[in-house]
Amino acid sequence: MKCTLAELRSKEIINLKDGSRLGYVDDIEFDTEDASVRSFIVYGRTRLFGLLGKEDDIVITCGDIQIIGVDTVLVSVEPSKVTKRYSNEMKSLFK
Repeated sequence: MKCTLAELRSKEIINLKDGSRLGYVDDIEFDTEDASVRSFIVYGRTRLFGLLGKEDDIVITCGDIQIIGVDTVLVSVEPSKVTKRYSNEMKSLFK
């Protein structure tokens, strides 16, 4: 199945382990050496219209993806092991 980034952005990510909705695919990370996709990124939600920054980004590795369907991406990852990445804005706040 071929899928463009524009098509991926309309797919919601659901965790099969606990049934939680993680969000929508916002971006991808890929390896430039072998042109393979490494992970999907879900940007953190803004807090109070962005005045209080935003939540951490969620990084989902391709190994955790079970099925990419028409409307959803099903992943299987332990809720405690969801990789979160601090946004650059929040890093500078704590320095």
